Amino acid sequence: MPKKQKRVLLALGWYDYRLHQGIEKYAQEHGWHLYADFAREKVIPWGWEGDGILAWLGAGDDLADFVKACHKPTVDFSLRRAQLKYARVLEDHEHAARLVADHFLTRGFANFMFYSDADNWSYEERGQGFLKALEKTGHACTWLRWLQSTSFATGRGEWKRKRKWLATQMKKAPKPLAVFAANDQQALDVLESCESIGVAVPEEVAIVGTENYLLAPDAMETPISSVDTNLEVLGYRGAELLDRMMDGQPAPAQPIRIPAVGVIARRSSDILTIKHQGVAKSLRFIWEHGHEPICIKDLVGISGMSRRGMHKAFLEHLKRTPGQELQRIRIERAKKLLADTNHKIEPLARLCGYQSINSFCVAFKRTTGMSAKNYRESLQR
Repeated sequence: MPKKQKRVLLALGWYDYRLHQGIEKYAQEHGWHLYADFAREKVIPWGWEGDGILAWLGAGDDLADFVKACHKPTVDFSLRRAQLKYARVLEDHEHAARLVADHFLTRGFANFMFYSDADNWSYEERGQGFLKALEKTGHACTWLRWLQSTSFATGRGEWKRKRKWLATQMKKAPKPLAVFAANDQQALDVLESCESIGVAVPEEVAIVGTENYLLAPDAMETPISSVDTNLEVLGYRGAELLDRMMDGQPAPAQPIRIPAVGVIARRSSDILTIKHQGVAKSLRFIWEHGHEPICIKDLVGISGMSRRGMHKAFLEHLKRTPGQELQRIRIERAKKLLADTNHKIEPLARLCGYQSINSFCVAFKRTTGMSAKNYRESLQR
């Protein structure tokens, strides 16, 4: 007899097209029948019968009540209702925060702020991850919370009141300041608050958001940098896990975390605060040409310093050597290519600036603790 087609419902209390695309891709590969996301129209499909549910249980209790009542294998993409013992596939918010911290530190910032305007589990994880990453490098960070401010009030005037308060905080903060916002909309709030009082972005305040969902960001006068949190892979892996559960396999005891792809750097954070001209020139060259077969000798020529002098200056301003920075850029590019492409290891190594597959494999394992092949397999798992 032909295999029964699996019927899966999307019960998404929060929607992003990239998450949907990942789910759709898996469904097409495995012949699922997907039911539309009824939650977008706020219509709960009481009486639905199927095999499994992919949920994002957000603020609405009605959707959570429905999913509980179905008694079907369920994967939740959210941790808002941690008390519900569902299998979960989640964004790795701590990993995203580390990427942002590194993005700012590489540019020479010493003043840091995390901004959030709501009580949300994902914002908490991002903020805690950012503070933790900076603390490891000896830096402190201010957490600016709108909900805890003396200006906080709800109602029609909240949006205007929040912008005024935020502008005041940006004006009095030490400069140059690096701000990590809990999401892209809050990054936009920071940007427009700065613009309203003449605080220059990124010269005085550099900004990075999260989730990379602003419409037409490159059309903005100051495009906002953001973290690509890998939502398509999140959807795909959630569907993959649900498929195993519908086949009778047990749910994992702990949430599966999907690492972010990387920081999409745009003008809002595209600045070097490092005053040392030779280091700044060398850094720019590494960022723009690190995927090419450049070497330390090339950097010596760009910096206008001796090899020893450049080494000492990098350690003083970046706390790492020119060679370590070049390797960091190349390994980050390799991670992205391993996640986004099917390139074999040898051509991938060349695309990252390595002239031999052996030097790439040694560098990748030393940096990540695993081989490139195992890294790619871990993403697939």
